[in-house]
Parts: sequence; structure tokens; C-alpha cells
Amino acid sequence: MKNYDVIIVGGGIMGAATAYNLIHDDPNLKVIMIEKDASYQYSSTAISDGNTRVQFNLPENINISLYALEALKTFEEDMAVPGQPNVQLNFRQQGNMFVIDDETSLGYAKQGFKIQREHGAEVEWIEPEDFGKYHPLINGDVCLAATIGPKDGTMSPNDTLQGYKRKAEHLGVEFLEAEVTELLKADGQMTGVKLATGDVLHSSKVLNTTGAWMTPLAATAGIDLPIRSIKREVYSVATDATFDEVLTFVVLPSRHYLHHEGGNHFVIGGASSNDPETTTDFSWNKSKFEEEYWESIIHYAPTFDRLKVLNGWGGLYAVNDFDGNALLGEWPEIKGHYMAGGFSGHGFQQGHAVGRYMADVILGNSDMVIDLSAFSCGRILENKPIFENPARII
Repeated sequence: MKNYDVIIVGGGIMGAATAYNLIHDDPNLKVIMIEKDASYQYSSTAISDGNTRVQFNLPENINISLYALEALKTFEEDMAVPGQPNVQLNFRQQGNMFVIDDETSLGYAKQGFKIQREHGAEVEWIEPEDFGKYHPLINGDVCLAATIGPKDGTMSPNDTLQGYKRKAEHLGVEFLEAEVTELLKADGQMTGVKLATGDVLHSSKVLNTTGAWMTPLAATAGIDLPIRSIKREVYSVATDATFDEVLTFVVLPSRHYLHHEGGNHFVIGGASSNDPETTTDFSWNKSKFEEEYWESIIHYAPTFDRLKVLNGWGGLYAVNDFDGNALLGEWPEIKGHYMAGGFSGHGFQQGHAVGRYMADVILGNSDMVIDLSAFSCGRILENKPIFENPARII
């Protein structure tokens, strides 16, 4: 019979960061992390845009981002493993620019800007006539303002994930490629998990951090979560305009984003009006870009009226329909059943802080490094949503 102190189901950024913090705090723990696809081919972490930003409205989300920026300063050294080359994040702090074009969004942006500055986030307010200093492609004539986080940026999401995973394994965490088909409980207490092979692993503490697959797994323990798996498509394009410097990452009012990779290459993604609910479809379609994205992007960045779609892919967002924010901590009705999910598109950047917080929760540490109890699972049962705001989450 295989017994563990902690079973982590899901080997993405949340699971790996939690595993690392658990074993770092207590090297004697017996921890196993279970991931159904060790290649991470369709992992929401590995195929994300790798972006991090401080521009949120909730203080907790802002603090999560500030924690990440500090963690990233020493990440490559902290994740070093003897005898292996250091992980290379390639963190480019080119900044994130959020563009505003209506009065409602302007009010939210002013509110968020004030809160961000109060919490120590480095953010700048930009008037349309100054857009050209920060991004030469955005048409200030159709916008009201913008905010920029100059320390925001992008990095390699897979290398970030592998950094945590490799270091956790080096410190003693067991990694298993397998599919968990059932969460096991008895008398309101977690007892372990069942694998697709029929094998059972035992533990009184189980963390469900399976992202887009979180809801069906939680259902095996009798829990109905408001998290849906939504596919969004991303497109790699080449434009007529070429730039020597890497341009600022731009989030448009249409909820689309422009990620400059260098030269004349950009990645375009974001929400669309008909993004499907799925856990198995990772396809992409050029016609969707032409019908759902292109016209909107040209409105804000006229240079994109001439481009070539080079490639694309589909990825899954674990969207929390309750309030769009994370579900973290122990499920109140089942002792030892922990969750970390529902990040609604900003999970990758929150992995550093969430991994630290979940380790503290699971270990029962009263002296929290970062307090994220506002995102407790109990708010679902109490019907107490906490909204970021409807204009800023992509």
C-alpha cells in the first residue's frame, strides 16, 4: 500500500510550485505529484503566453504579482540543481500596456491605478498623445488613455514550470505520469486517489490543481465547481513593419492582446465571442482570426491591415464563472481536500505566490508568507464573490 503525506494531482505551474515549497519547508515529507501527460504538450502552463503583470484591481491579485516579481529576481539561482545547467527564463520586462477607449473602463482603470500605486506597484498613466513613446502602432485617436506596468513582461512558461518541477524532484518529490480518475474520501475526510490503472494511492491530504480538468475530477468527490474549460486560440503573425526593439505587450479594449516577439513577428490572442467549452479540442482556425480578431485589431493598430498568419494553436482557460478569481485552500466540507484553480486566464503568473500559499495552508503554517485567504473555497458555499472588475481580465 502506497502512503503519502501529500498527493498533488496536476503537474502544471501550481502543482510544481506547491510541491517545491512543501519539500523545501519540510524535507521529510513524502510528496507525490501526478501528471497525466509528462510531455506537457497541451498543458495550459506550457503553452501560455508567459506574461506577468501588476495591473489588477484587487489588492490580493496585485500582491500576488509583486511576489512573483521578487521571486523571479533569484528564480534561476533558487532552482539550480547540482550537475545540471541552470534554467533560463529569458524574462523580458518590456512592459504591459492596457488601452482604454470608453468611460466605464476609464473609471475602472483609474480605480485600479490608484490601488496599484498604493500597494507599491510601478504603474504609469499615459494620455493618448503620448502613446507613440511607448508603442508606435497604437492609434491614440480612438483611445482615452492607457496604463503601463514597465516591470511587467514575458518569459518562457515551460522553463519556469520545469525549474520548479526539476528542483522539487531533486529535493525528494516523487513524480508520476498517470491519470487520476477519482478522489477518494470517507466520513468527510480525504483518503487518497484512484488511478486509471486501478491502483490506489493513500493520503489524508490531496491537492486538486488540474486546471481545465479540475471540475470533473472534483465531481468524483461530490463537489460541483463553477469552473469551465474554455478554448482560446492564439495566432503567430508577421507584419509589414519591423522593429529593432521589443515593443510593449498590449492589451486592447477588445480583450485581444499583441505580443511582439521581435522583428516583424507578433503573437495575437485573447477572448472571442464564441470560444467553445472543451477539454479535448486544441485546434486552431485561420478563418476565426480573420472573422473574430482582425478587424478589431486594425481599429486600434492600423498597421495590422497587412499581415500573414504563420501559425496558431489552441489552449484551455479554466474560467471561474462565479467571480473570475482563483479558488484556493481547503474545501470546507471535506477535510484534507485542497484546491488551487479557476484562475480564468492569469494562472501562470500567479503560480509563484499560489505555490507558496498552498504549501503554508497544507502544512498548517499560521505565519503566512503571503495571505490569499480572500480566495478561499468557502466563498462559493457562502455565495460571496469577489470581483476583479469586468474590464481588466483577459
